[in-house]
Amino acid sequence: MRQRITQIILTTVALLLVASAFATRPQGPGDTGASRLLAFCDQHFSLWFSVLAVFAFTLGGVNLMKTHWRKVRERAADWRYSMVTLASFVAVLIVGFAKFGGPPGLQGDVAAPDSWLTGIFESVLSPLHATLYALLAFYISSASFRAFRARSVESTILLVSALVVLLGRIPFGATLTAWLPAPLTFLRMEDLSLWILKVPNTAGQRAIMLGIALGVVAMAMRLILGVEKGQGGRSGK
Repeated sequence: MRQRITQIILTTVALLLVASAFATRPQGPGDTGASRLLAFCDQHFSLWFSVLAVFAFTLGGVNLMKTHWRKVRERAADWRYSMVTLASFVAVLIVGFAKFGGPPGLQGDVAAPDSWLTGIFESVLSPLHATLYALLAFYISSASFRAFRARSVESTILLVSALVVLLGRIPFGATLTAWLPAPLTFLRMEDLSLWILKVPNTAGQRAIMLGIALGVVAMAMRLILGVEKGQGGRSGK
């Protein structure tokens, strides 16, 4: 029974959202009940979703604390990292709720320029992000070195395209083909690089985004129709 109620709520809300987004609703004293309902859903559902998101974040924070506290208590593998995670989570949570260094009260900006939370973000989180991205660049370079090997026609095309784009983005690459005459300017490195980025790259990105959109639509239809077995409290077995 609980699963049916969950599915009914999910299907009803989803259909109302779809209808409120795509249906044409006339404005005026002659509005029907259906048009008023769609207008109400369009105006208030986003606010309700924000409230639900707050509870979802709360549950996520509680689950994070329970998971890492269990690792610390049981001295599981890498439990020291869990201790650092718990300490950081609690410290930032306290600083954010207390609004240290910022304007007090419910209307005070928690991200004020002089607040402790802004200082933590700019002095701790931003450098950590920069460090992680720098490490990621080395990992990408290592993976690219292994991937860019002319073992087949496809890998050869990938290797040549990558080299053209890389050389076309730097001044040295432009000087390599600067000697080409005016009728052959389309073969210059910077022009070839721009063409690869605008034509094949854009076409590939659009194909990928279209595939993702179709996948999202298919998953939404499965959820609306109750075909997806992993939702509504069911185990999927």
